[in-house]
Amino acid sequence: MKKSDLPIKICPICKRPFTWRKKWERNWNNVKYCSERCRRNKKNEESN
Repeated sequence: MKKSDLPIKICPICKRPFTWRKKWERNWNNVKYCSERCRRNKKNEESN
């Protein structure tokens, strides 16, 4: 599979697109954030 064919989501914190990763294979539907840093900063987004 080509990288361009992988699913893409937009991170609600940084607003950047991120693509599917092998480590998220079983949990892709629940992945919301592109990185651990964005996940930790989710409280900042909730207050906006």
